[in-house]
Amino acid sequence: QVQLVESGGGLVQAGGSLRLSCVTSGLMFSIYAMGWYRQAPGKERELVAVINTRGSTDYADSVKGRFTISRDNAKNRVLLQMNSLKPEDTAVYYCNAKYDRDDYWGQGTQVTVSS
Repeated sequence: QVQLVESGGGLVQAGGSLRLSCVTSGLMFSIYAMGWYRQAPGKERELVAVINTRGSTDYADSVKGRFTISRDNAKNRVLLQMNSLKPEDTAVYYCNAKYDRDDYWGQGTQVTVSS
């Protein structure tokens, strides 16, 4: 059974930092492209950052220079370091794993940034 479990969300003031973690099980982590998405109230889910199997990364324009995605194949996890947080970063953050037709999601972790 494939599981993606996010952690690290919480309440932080604007300008602060959080680190999200997504630990996976039940899949061959190293062959999956991993990503973080977010969904704010009343909005559609959007891509935040992705990292492929070779470690190449891509970011939404709104988070470039502030967020960093990384992966640890030895620990089957993907991280999202979020710095200089803004109130508009408030959302539920979801971890995603993709390979071929496999597409798995975590349950999400809430990030709230107060002004």
